[in-house]
Amino acid sequence: MLLTAALMAPMTLALGACSTLASLSPWSGDQATLDPAQDPAALPAEELYNRGVDSMNAKRYSTAAQQYDLVEQTYPYSSWAVSAQLMQGYAQYLQGQYTVAIATLDRFIQLHPAHRDIAYAYYLRALCFYEQIADIRRDQKETREAMGALQEVVNRFPNSAYARDAKLKIDLARDHLAGKEMEIGRWYQSQHLYAAAIGRFQRVVDDYQTTNHVAEALHRLTEIYLVLGLPDQARKTAAVLGYNYPGSQWYLDSYRALMADGQVKDPGGLPVPNDQPGFLSR
Repeated sequence: MLLTAALMAPMTLALGACSTLASLSPWSGDQATLDPAQDPAALPAEELYNRGVDSMNAKRYSTAAQQYDLVEQTYPYSSWAVSAQLMQGYAQYLQGQYTVAIATLDRFIQLHPAHRDIAYAYYLRALCFYEQIADIRRDQKETREAMGALQEVVNRFPNSAYARDAKLKIDLARDHLAGKEMEIGRWYQSQHLYAAAIGRFQRVVDDYQTTNHVAEALHRLTEIYLVLGLPDQARKTAAVLGYNYPGSQWYLDSYRALMADGQVKDPGGLPVPNDQPGFLSR
């Protein structure tokens, strides 16, 4: 919905601000009139821009991007060119040409920092990074770039609808990064590289406390501490897990592991949680 609403904004702006251009042709006067069918650049700015709109509605995004570019090249000092530049970035985004779209939007932001749709330009730019987030099995450079671009939207336009959506996407990106840490930690654990695994799982607990991976990270830490013969550390970690996620499967698995190791004396009850609020709930 955000994209649809934002798409209409530059169209409305261009049509309202540049209505007088609709009847003007750059090929009037003593110059020879060119056939628009032979040379699209001979069309008035409004008609050329609206051809891009028609192509967008028909989902011919590559054609639309070319038509918007032609508006900018043919009428570079018109208001149509400004709106066309933003719409070209949107068309490129819809094609999945994210790197090209980012370059187009960067140019728009640099040239028109006070434009009424500048918030949307920043948001669309952030989406281009966000759509490139890779599978957790790959490098997460794109995820970090997306988080940076989304945070810029939040910082610059904190009260906008774009900022609200950006915050949600930042949370999803953080969950993605935590998932990457968990994947690496599990591999280290499977290879009995426990010190490295502890580092990864502890990072999830410390740096990604709002994600869905914390409960598993605490359980994995409990497992490793038991393997390393550190029962007190295992019990403390399981207590934090039980206090913050009392009904989770990860807590039940940790409880069973402690009971099997002889660390739980009362098999009919759960380990007593910390008597102070868990740090995850602060």
